[in-house]
Amino acid sequence: MFRFPRNCGTWVLIFLVISPTIFCKSMSELDPRWAAKKRRMSEKVRNMFYHAYDNYMTYAFPHDELKPLTKTYTDSLVELGNLKLERLPQEYNGSALTLVESLSSLVIMGNNTEFERAVLWLSENLTFDIDARINLFECNIRVLGGLVSAHILATDSTNRLIQGNYKNQLLSLADDLGRRFLPAFDTPTGLPYAWINLKYGVMENETTETSTSGCGSLILEMGALSRLTGDPSFESAALRALRKLWGMRSSLNLLGTTLDVETGDWIEYSSGIGAGVDSFYEYLIKAHILFGRDDFWRMFQSAYLAVQKYFRHGSWYHEADMRTGQATYWQLTSLQAFWPGLQVLIGDITAANSSHREFFSIWEKFGVLPERYLLDRQMLHPTEKYYPLRPELAESTFYLYHATKDPWYLEVGESIVDSLNLYAKVEGGFASIRDVTTMELEDHQHSFFLAETCKYLYLLFDDSFLVDRNYIFTTEGHPLPVLSAWHERLPETYIPSNWTFVESEQKAKRVSAMSLQVCPAITLKSGHVSEKVESVCHIPDVREDHRCLVDEDCGTDAISCRRRSCSMAGYCGLWLFI
Repeated sequence: MFRFPRNCGTWVLIFLVISPTIFCKSMSELDPRWAAKKRRMSEKVRNMFYHAYDNYMTYAFPHDELKPLTKTYTDSLVELGNLKLERLPQEYNGSALTLVESLSSLVIMGNNTEFERAVLWLSENLTFDIDARINLFECNIRVLGGLVSAHILATDSTNRLIQGNYKNQLLSLADDLGRRFLPAFDTPTGLPYAWINLKYGVMENETTETSTSGCGSLILEMGALSRLTGDPSFESAALRALRKLWGMRSSLNLLGTTLDVETGDWIEYSSGIGAGVDSFYEYLIKAHILFGRDDFWRMFQSAYLAVQKYFRHGSWYHEADMRTGQATYWQLTSLQAFWPGLQVLIGDITAANSSHREFFSIWEKFGVLPERYLLDRQMLHPTEKYYPLRPELAESTFYLYHATKDPWYLEVGESIVDSLNLYAKVEGGFASIRDVTTMELEDHQHSFFLAETCKYLYLLFDDSFLVDRNYIFTTEGHPLPVLSAWHERLPETYIPSNWTFVESEQKAKRVSAMSLQVCPAITLKSGHVSEKVESVCHIPDVREDHRCLVDEDCGTDAISCRRRSCSMAGYCGLWLFI
């Protein structure tokens, strides 16, 4: 999530405090060689995206995903998360999954004409009244998230996208899909079933096993849907599940990987930051940013500190037993590569950079990032040697470049782009890599290649879409705007030491310790009363609760006489300058 002020600048974040600062031009922006490279690379990524998109539209649309080697299609929405390919429907013919996933990428790349054409087709043809058993998590992040994000982009007057033909059809589709999700939450625990039939609800003898991500990573999309429709049922269901899940954590503030939705018992106690758990951590911090709830922050703070204590080993993250904190599996998985990007959001830049460099070292070793690498044995996992065009390393590279403006990250992005074009590009699109040791290809172009991989690489080199805008990206790369209207009251506390009490004549008032302090402080004593007098440099924030939309809403700090700025979470503060 980024907020780009109108002034020149770059930002960094203070550890465990969300806080951008004033931007300043970096070497990579001032040096014409780097500017030329960014233009050249953004065009190269654009060509990658359209090579994938055009081939999908030619050979696979309106089915779900492209098979680029044979130039055919797969109706894969019903297969996502279904490792054993059980209970596949016979009559399902696709839901244009890749088109839905591509909508926000089209906008970010400036193709308003194709975006409008896609929106109108979906408005007239897409239906969810289909006999299809789908994975709730996958359908939520891909389809519901894609529709909600595209609706917001279509109705944003500053985008000038849809000219008179859009009547909230995407929101109607999202509302219909969200209602089809709700029966999955009808369990004794409030934790949702992993699988739901879009037409008939929860099937007889449905499995009760789900993942931590599967029931703890629904709040962004369903919360946004509630804010847009005015119907609280979607957010309430996701929030109840998230709170129940958090209540199941161990005394170490760790959670397992899989659980039973009916009994609330853990099935797999080993956990980490990779598959099955990854987006749970991501959604806690992003939900706090999007909705401003202090309980999301408290959960994230506790969970993050536990991860750093029990999973981290130098620059790597192993897995551990949630009950004891003892290491279980010493392995790197490609999904873990999102973690440096998350650390950027909370300002742990040093740790983010260190971890990112380790992931990139594995990328350089094999040419791409293998699905699983055994850290203790320094070798590939014997059966998980594939690379399905995942976006996580590109995502973290994007975040770190915009946090540091270090041109080295542009070189990392260039390496990723070159590898994808060298190893995965075929005449019919981009193919997944079955074996990173031989670069044998697999006949599958995942929808997230267009929704995330190409998007993050493009934004790394061309961030014009983000200028003067404030977005978070869902775990599937769909942008959601940070709106003051969606925020609740100012969180009561981030970190205990970050707050103070200021006595007034009427009552004690809780305010930020970074604000309302005296500059320079002069204490005048009169009898038993001490009174602090401020210098004239202090300028209060526009709002008493220190909320803000732009830097101009913030005043001048009362201790240092420095100008305060607006954080990504929408709070005025004295943030760290580079």
